[in-house]
Amino acid sequence: MYAVVRRYEGVTDSAEAGRRVSEEFVSVLRQVPGFVAYYWVDAGDGVMLSTSVFEDRAGAEESVRKAADFVRDKLASLLPNAPQVTAGQVVAAG
Repeated sequence: MYAVVRRYEGVTDSAEAGRRVSEEFVSVLRQVPGFVAYYWVDAGDGVMLSTSVFEDRAGAEESVRKAADFVRDKLASLLPNAPQVTAGQVVAAG
C-alpha cells in the first residue's frame, strides 16, 4: 500500500471545507484505481490534514493530481496556501 498525507495551513473555514470534501471530493477519490481509504481531519487553528491510502504508488500519485485540481477549482478561497505533501510506502498497519 501507498499513502499520501497533505497538510493545509491557513484554512479560512474548516466546516465548509469539510462539507465540500465530504460531499464532492471523496467520490472523486473513490474512482481512482486502487483506492483503499481517505480521511479528512480538522486539526484546529486553521490546519486540516488529509490522508489517502491506495494499493499502489500510481493511485496515490493520481490522488495528488486530483486533490490539486479539486482545491484549485472548488476550495481555493478556503485553502489559500499550498499543502505540504508527504507520500510513501506503507510499512506497517493496524
